[in-house]
This record gives sequence, structure tokens and C-alpha cells, in this order.
Amino acid sequence: MSEEQNPQVVMETSMGTVKIELFKDKAPISVRNFLSYVKDGYYDGLIFHRVIKTFMVQGGGMDADMQPKKTKFAIKNEATNGLSNKRGTLAMARTSVVDSATSQFFINVVDNPFLDHRGKSPDLFGYAVFGQVIEGMEVVDAIRDVKTGSKAGHGDVPVEPVFINSIKLVE
Repeated sequence: MSEEQNPQVVMETSMGTVKIELFKDKAPISVRNFLSYVKDGYYDGLIFHRVIKTFMVQGGGMDADMQPKKTKFAIKNEATNGLSNKRGTLAMARTSVVDSATSQFFINVVDNPFLDHRGKSPDLFGYAVFGQVIEGMEVVDAIRDVKTGSKAGHGDVPVEPVFINSIKLVE
């Protein structure tokens, strides 16, 4: 079999284990970026800082005190890759600037087609899907159900921090 297999990572959270396949073929920049953070142990001890039950769970940028962790440079948005923000997919979080994604990602907990690429303007450009939960979606669903509130000027923050203990590449 000559086709290279997509890399997989195991994310250990304080609520359980999630296994993720990364779509290296469709989102090479996002995957390379994500894996560079994984290899550095960057995500270890960070939290899911934004949890919206009917939408997604987001993490990979803040500690339990809601302090942002220093990131590498922003990457090109690969939302034009044809992948849809369906339930269970991972996408790069960003600001309103199209090419502003760094370390933060979110896991869609419902189908969110409005996040897909629909045009060139920033509001339509979309969010780059780069992976998919292949095991442990029940853990993601447990995270989506936690009680949230406001903390340090942010809304939708889990009252009890949900930690990313580690994310490791499956060798």
C-alpha cells in the first residue's frame, strides 16, 4: 500500500481519551502546524476554554486562568479544501482575519455548514477542517455538556476546567 496513512493523535483530556485522524492530504499546512505544537508538548495542561453545547468545543490556547499561551506564527487558512465542518471534525480556530489561525482548534459537536468556505470575503471564507474524531466522541459530548459561565471576560467557559492533559502522535 503506497498511500501514506494519515497521522493520528491521542488527546488525553481530564474527561477521557479522544483519538483523532488528521487529514494531511487535504489540510497539509494546518496538520503540519498542529503537529508542531503537539511535538512541542504545547497543549499539555491547556483547557477547553469555550464550550457551546449546540455548536462546538474549543481549546488549545489558554490555561486554567484564561491566560493565553504564546503561539507560533499564523498560518494560511485551508478552508477551501472541500472538507465540511460536520459533527466530529476538528477545525482551526481564528479571529475575523482569514489567515490568523495559530494553536487553537475546535471540535464541531453538530454539523456546522455555515462555517464552511462559501466565498472569498472574511465573513464567508470559513474555517479549515483538518481532522476528525475517530474514537472517543462520547468524551467530546461529555465536554459539550459541562456547565459554563463567564471567566476573565470570556463567555461559555467551563465552570470546572476541562484540561487537555496531553496530545501525542500515534507512532
